[in-house]
Order: sequence, then C-alpha cells, then structure tokens
Amino acid sequence: MASHWLPCRFSRPLPWHKSPYPRTTTRGAIKIDPADPKKTTANNQVSVIDLKAKPPAVIATVEAGAAPSGLSINPAGTLALVANRNDGTVSIFTIANKTLTAAGTVDFGNPKSGPSHVAFMPDGKTALVTRDGDHRISVLSVDGNKVEDTKKFMVAGFRPYSISISPKGTVAVLTNQGGGQGDTDMISVIDLKQNPPRIVDTIAVEQIPEGATMSPDGNYVAVTMQNGSNKPKAHPNYHKGSVLSIFRINGTKLTLAAKGEFGAWGQGVVWSKDGKTLLAQSMADKSLDVFSFTGRALKKTDTIKVNGGAAGIRTALD
Repeated sequence: MASHWLPCRFSRPLPWHKSPYPRTTTRGAIKIDPADPKKTTANNQVSVIDLKAKPPAVIATVEAGAAPSGLSINPAGTLALVANRNDGTVSIFTIANKTLTAAGTVDFGNPKSGPSHVAFMPDGKTALVTRDGDHRISVLSVDGNKVEDTKKFMVAGFRPYSISISPKGTVAVLTNQGGGQGDTDMISVIDLKQNPPRIVDTIAVEQIPEGATMSPDGNYVAVTMQNGSNKPKAHPNYHKGSVLSIFRINGTKLTLAAKGEFGAWGQGVVWSKDGKTLLAQSMADKSLDVFSFTGRALKKTDTIKVNGGAAGIRTALD
C-alpha cells in the first residue's frame, strides 16, 4: 500500500504517531490564554484519531502534562508515551480498543528539564527522552505498562531536541539545537548496542537542527536545519532557506550523502515507504517541500502549500 502523509500544524517536534492499529494520536501543546486572549499558554491535551473513519476523525481527547510535545507509540501498539515539556514529565497511556487510558507518569524531578521527544527501541523495552532544558537524554525502562526512569542518561550537546531510532535498533540520531546565536550546531549518534547506550559521535551542521528521521530501511537519516532562515533578514546570520541533509549510516558513523535547500524556518521531515521521496516542512512558507532521493542525489521536485505553519509530521507506512 502506498504511504499516507499525515501533516500536522502548530505542533512540535514530532506529534503524529500511528500505531499498528487503526488509530493515531496527536496533541495541542498550547492554547489561547483564558486570562488574555492575545497570549498563549501551555495546554495539556492528547487527541485520539481513528484512521479508519472516512474521513479520519478525532474520537477522544485525554489529558497529559503541561505542553505535551513529542509522542511515540510502542511497536506493539499498546502503550503511548508523551513528553511534557513544561513540567518535566512523561505521561504513560495504555491503548486498547481505540481507547487511551492514563497509566502513570515518569517525573524527572526537574520541572525545567524540558522533555521534548520520546522514542521507543524496536523491542519496546527501552525508550529515550530528549531534555532540552537540562541537556540530557534519559533512558527509560519499559516492562508491560510499567515505565521507569533508570536514572541513566547521556549528555550530547546543548539543548537536545528531536531523536530518531533506527528500525534496526543499533543507533539513534538526535539534534542539538544550540543557543540560536548563529553558531555551528550539532547532531549526535547514540550507540544502542552499548548498555547503557552511549554518545559515540557528533557531527557539525548548520544552525538549529530541528527534525531528524531515519529512513524505513535504517540506512539513512534525514536532518533539517533552520540555517538562520528563522531570523530577520537584517540579521548577520540570516539565510533565505533551510537545509535538508541526508546522512548515510555505516555502523555508528554518519557520512553526508546529499544536501538540498528548502523553505524558511524548517521543521519536520519524513520519508516515503520506498525511501525515494521526502517531505520537509517550512513553518514560515506554510509549505511541504517534496524531494526525490537516489541514494546519492537529492532534488526538490514540488512544493505543497498548507493552511498554517507546518511544524510536525509523521507517516503511516503500511
């Protein structure tokens, strides 16, 4: 079956996730401030979407912590974890019969730790959480519905944000967003074969790496960099477009395979099932740029306009 693109607006870093069953979840991290409609404040909603409905429809909304950010569902489709950016926690939900049920919380003991994204290992027994508030990547143990902080963590760079785990279960790649001052920033490689997992390599990239997504076969990782395109035109570090880089994965080493430019204020990126097409999101341009990839060359082939600032995306690959 062809891949199904699932774009989402006003959400970061990677809010959509499809389980092996006919449903998916997303969330609203912010809402209009009831005390001042001109401002926004942290929301706490997670929505459940039935993908088999025609058209797909929201069938339930549940509460997580403050400003739910990244979300992932385990490979079995029975457990969802939600990183709550504004209260230093991860919410746990069981999934059964299209129903999400709250099953506890992992509290990192630091409300300013900024959990940004969470990703499961392929065996579903371990999850990694990026914490851009205190610059850590936490390791969670998963046993059925029981999820615990192992207290083991890694430190890669400044403000770890998005993370993608290879379907092979051997490596993960994460982005370090840095301080937003125009400096060269970094992406890091985690060796998942080590126990506990360890950072083994770091690669310099353009300003503010935002999204990182493994190819379906695990041989490549796509990374978007904002590259100063989110800055005012008069800023000395301004560039017109964002950068999409494709890195080839060889063991725990990354080598640049191809690079292209796309719209301003780059966000998420996804692959097609065959690994030959990518979509990269532009917040400022309100668009999805389409790229073809041959393994050596990356070519922009189209632009899809959307109604709002495109900020989070995943795909249903079945």
